[in-house]
Amino acid sequence: MIYVIDDFLDSAIFNAATTYLHSGPFVKNTSGEKDFYIKESPDDFTQYMVDRLTVIENRQVVNILSFFREATDELDVAWRIHSDLNIKGEKPDRALVLYMSPRELEDLHGTALWEHNHYGREIPKGITDEEYDSMISVDAEDLERWRLSSVIGYERNRLISYPSSYFHSKYPNVSWKEGRQVFVMFYKFN
Repeated sequence: MIYVIDDFLDSAIFNAATTYLHSGPFVKNTSGEKDFYIKESPDDFTQYMVDRLTVIENRQVVNILSFFREATDELDVAWRIHSDLNIKGEKPDRALVLYMSPRELEDLHGTALWEHNHYGREIPKGITDEEYDSMISVDAEDLERWRLSSVIGYERNRLISYPSSYFHSKYPNVSWKEGRQVFVMFYKFN
């Protein structure tokens, strides 16, 4: 199940998070051959998200990894269609994106959900890490191997949560000059 919650953070928390985002640069983080531009999530913000999600999910949520991420018209411009099979050696149940920066594009943009021409909408449970790595390294940028299923539109302070096994990407692959800033979290249920 995918769910979307608009106006997720109250204004005081949203403003504090936005101030934090503008307090210094995003740092290049390389994972494999991919560069991401991130800022660590402050502990109090992460705990707020865990507490809030525990109520929404009606079960205990455990954060595996969370951070703020930025993509611009020049940085982080690959499609990178993927699912989140393995995060820090763990298998998350869900992933979420919280849109932080102002909406700058009038064209459709946000988070895309894709269907792979062989695997369908999500990574098979029995796939090996080697099969997954091979598929992602070959298929992640080849749009002919994918069918766009839907795009959840970008709106500031909108949260989207989806099963981590779903294939997804930002949409489109190139953002705007000032940067698309989002909070990302991978979590599991205790």
